[in-house]
Amino acid sequence: MSEKLSPLLARLMGIFLLGLIRVLTGAQARWQGCPPKAEQRIYFANHQSHADLILMWAALPEELRSITRPIAARDYWTKTPFKKWITTAVFNAIYVDRVKTSDQDPLEPLVEALTNGDSIILFPEGTRGNQDEPQNFKSGLYNLAQKFPDVVLVPAWINNVQRVMPKGEVVPVPILCSVTFGTPITLGSEEDRNHFLARARQAVMVLRES
Repeated sequence: MSEKLSPLLARLMGIFLLGLIRVLTGAQARWQGCPPKAEQRIYFANHQSHADLILMWAALPEELRSITRPIAARDYWTKTPFKKWITTAVFNAIYVDRVKTSDQDPLEPLVEALTNGDSIILFPEGTRGNQDEPQNFKSGLYNLAQKFPDVVLVPAWINNVQRVMPKGEVVPVPILCSVTFGTPITLGSEEDRNHFLARARQAVMVLRES
């Protein structure tokens, strides 16, 4: 594949995926707690499907998609050359290892992206759940909030996407989905990890009823 054609193909694939996602899900974005704004942010949301990454990406307006990088599980999204190409060329994703295999800090690629000025999409549960309530958040969000106090932390609730791509399924089913963005939170100067993570989780959960 020509290097000159590759960016064009990635752009065309992005346009195609946006159209497909909107047909399948509606990809409704509800900005209830903050407006879509081109500032450095960490969007953190519940996690029930591999399609979460795609729906969050599609819910953002174009000017935010270009500066926002979703987190992608390396073992799933690099299984085939096509998945790897999409997550690299189209989504500009940050690969993370769900199972620690070395002494490398799993947050290192996220820290690098934030240091470079990117916004990121994070799923603090770490693994997918099948319940109405998210699992307890892992410490990554807290650690990033400590390292980058000026980055805006925006909670989000993804609704219905698990019914589009249930765990273990490969064929999507048309279901109306939405992403609700809430009011940003901040890490208190003396706030401990457990309190912050519980508060961040609650900020996501209250958006279910919105």
